[in-house]
Amino acid sequence: MDRRHLLSDQDENPAPQYQSVPSSGPVDPNQPEAGGATAPPADLMDKVPGYEGIGIGGYDLPYQGPPQAPGPGSPGPPVGDWRIPSISEEVAKEAFLEYAASKCCYSKGPAKEMVFTDLQAHNTYRYRLETFTESRSTKWASEPYTGQIVDGYMGVPPGPWDIAVSFPTLFQDNKKEVRVPHTSSVKGCHSCMSLGRNPCRNCVTSGMMQCWVCNGSGRRFSDDRCSHCNGLGRVRCTSCAGVGSSTCGTCQGKGQLLCFIKLVVKWKNNVFEGVIDRQSGLPMDRISSVTGETMFTDMSPVVYPVTGFPDNAINQSADRAVKEHQAQYFSSCRILQQRQTIELIHVTRVHYSWKEKTHIYFVYGAEHKVYTDDYPAKCCCCSIL
Repeated sequence: MDRRHLLSDQDENPAPQYQSVPSSGPVDPNQPEAGGATAPPADLMDKVPGYEGIGIGGYDLPYQGPPQAPGPGSPGPPVGDWRIPSISEEVAKEAFLEYAASKCCYSKGPAKEMVFTDLQAHNTYRYRLETFTESRSTKWASEPYTGQIVDGYMGVPPGPWDIAVSFPTLFQDNKKEVRVPHTSSVKGCHSCMSLGRNPCRNCVTSGMMQCWVCNGSGRRFSDDRCSHCNGLGRVRCTSCAGVGSSTCGTCQGKGQLLCFIKLVVKWKNNVFEGVIDRQSGLPMDRISSVTGETMFTDMSPVVYPVTGFPDNAINQSADRAVKEHQAQYFSSCRILQQRQTIELIHVTRVHYSWKEKTHIYFVYGAEHKVYTDDYPAKCCCCSIL
């Protein structure tokens, strides 16, 4: 998740707190890719119309296509009762019993013997905006040349944003790499100077190495001839089997590379999430782990902010989220779809007494999870922890 902003009624209009998305940075086209060849230095590559700046490689390309603008205004949330009902005492007790049973050092006594004094429901909403984007970048790539078709002079290469690439399931991150048509050519391998082999670094092309048993002297401590090297002081290089060179890993011994421009397409689901809580006392980081009841969903290529929600903090959160995503993604990415939702998160604050003392716990989410920092019957090992 890219962004999360938590609100409470003690924090009506705080400054957004965001998590930055790590950037992979520019990709060096001369660095080897896992399991593949490296492209020759960019200054040795052909000049391809529309791809003149590819030498630096790896940068996302600004979106070039039809203007991206909001469609029809988003409908307002449905009119209805947005109050959260309290759960029953039976449900609250069952959830508390399961919670106590899940803790090895908790006694079930309080959960079985407690007396309810109050159950309070708190309106807790979660607003989420998802912006599903597509970004594209290009870089030089290569593979060993074994007679593949070379299409560099068969036509004009299409622009990066003119290449049709089918996108995956909406709102799921993905990545795809495709070869740009009419950009391939054959070049001599830069790693081995087109020889197909590289000199062995361990033996410096001699095929022999110093004997490690006698340290090159040919004799042992007893002044006997070294049996490992037969007194020669040198043995066959194990790295190159005595040949003095090894097959070039870049061209796989072919001496030539098929070089081409690779288009890298990335799909990312960028998420803004805001939780609005009304002093329930439940730590807000607990909300992210539960599901709520979806009350409103709006999906469109470009959405308008939600308006008219009974809690104005949701309207403010939606307005901020939409503006932030427009500023961040509309000029640099292709927006495939946006979706905004409002969820109702059930939070019940339970007051109870046990052994003439009062305590509190929370039951929250559709899963009826329990949170409390005031369980009255822990064994000594829990106190130490």
